[in-house]
Amino acid sequence: MNNEEILMVAESVSNEKDLPKDTIFEAIEIALASAAKKKYADDVDIRVDIDHKTGDYETFRCWEVVEVDDYETPEMHILIDSDHAEEKNLSLGDLVKEKIENVEFGRIAAQIAKQVIVQKVRDAERLETIKKFRSSLGLLVTGTVKKVTRETIIVDLGEGADAILPRSDLIQGEIYRIGDRVRAILEETVRENRGSQLTLSRGSKEMLVELFKLEVPEIAEEVVQIRAVAREPGGRSKIAVKTNDTRIDPVGACVGMRGARVQAVSNELGNERIDIIVWEDDPAKLLINTLSPAEVTSIVLDEDADKMEVQVKDESLAQAIGRNGQNIRLSSELIGWDIQIRGENEDKESSGSDQASNILEKYLDIDTSTSEILISNGFESVNSIAEAEISKLCEIEEITEEIAETLIERASDALIEIALSDMEEAFDFNSLEDVDQEIAKVLSDNLSSKDELADLSVDELVEMTKIDEELAAKIIMDARSDWFEE
Repeated sequence: MNNEEILMVAESVSNEKDLPKDTIFEAIEIALASAAKKKYADDVDIRVDIDHKTGDYETFRCWEVVEVDDYETPEMHILIDSDHAEEKNLSLGDLVKEKIENVEFGRIAAQIAKQVIVQKVRDAERLETIKKFRSSLGLLVTGTVKKVTRETIIVDLGEGADAILPRSDLIQGEIYRIGDRVRAILEETVRENRGSQLTLSRGSKEMLVELFKLEVPEIAEEVVQIRAVAREPGGRSKIAVKTNDTRIDPVGACVGMRGARVQAVSNELGNERIDIIVWEDDPAKLLINTLSPAEVTSIVLDEDADKMEVQVKDESLAQAIGRNGQNIRLSSELIGWDIQIRGENEDKESSGSDQASNILEKYLDIDTSTSEILISNGFESVNSIAEAEISKLCEIEEITEEIAETLIERASDALIEIALSDMEEAFDFNSLEDVDQEIAKVLSDNLSSKDELADLSVDELVEMTKIDEELAAKIIMDARSDWFEE
């Protein structure tokens, strides 16, 4: 590759790809260095400098001056305390260059150079594309599915730009095929040794926020503010909203007439349940709003540790905790505090050692000696064990990791059992539209309230009742009708 060829390649590729000449020269330098390395058996640092005006180039073998901790090989490094470094008065990080003969290019070397140039140009094109879309990062974009693989979905955003939508950022149960339209949040991800790339997410909190901006003009105009978001994609979300305009109801604005606005967002997210809460600067008041309609009887705050101990009425405990602890987990995320929850009777249950021991034995299916060991180590109630970390229980000599996992699982189930024992008669599922007696029986066998049905995803209801997805979606939305009433 002579001087004229280098200048010609830089000129033609720059014009063809609409890229700066500096980028093309950098690619050629890397290509020349890569081909030159073939002369050496060991891994060496070869660098090439091209004169951008004449096309002349020089090849150098380089050594970096490093400390002993960073020293890997004498082929590329010089120790800072070596005789050579002292003799040359070298400093840490200096680059020692030795000019070597420019390599003669044969067919194989030229092919290597071409591959490096092509890859460098692709990287530069991708970087230019990312720069065009940087103004849209964090915003909602729409694209078309171009390719579907096991791990990712490639989405065409237009203007020659592709973005990757990892399956981990999809909502559970979503299936996309080539040609489908996709709405998602645009992000930029930096890959190790491979630069940046555009990625999409449908599972992020920003997805929920941007959809509400589309559906609720008051949010787009910043009359209503979304102050906090907690989300488990495809399952349930909580958003806290606030307005400084006393004439506007922030919750009502987000819900819309007959729930039209929030339902539109829910539909886009696979019927995700969305709780809309009035924001309060006081975390205790915000918690009360977040757990509503569960009735809170007392709250104890530890402001130094950002912890709350909240007590609710026994009949509200199951509702406050939510399915698999989802409601209290989202409440904790929304507020940013660690929340410990218990029912009213739990204090009575732990009032005496004997009574506490009997309760643990009953609900955890353990013997007296095990219950006494737990109590002596501070685990005096079902709730304290349900909220314990496995590592804390394992600090007890007699408790193994397997036993700890079993105790926590039994305690979590027991909390629900305790709360449900005093609840009113189960909801009459026959009262729902589209629910016949056969479906109602299945629902009654598996659920105890309308809220539990509303919490289900379409997939869960289909699996439970063996009905089709369309009917399942109608039944769930009917169960959620109370959410959309103003």
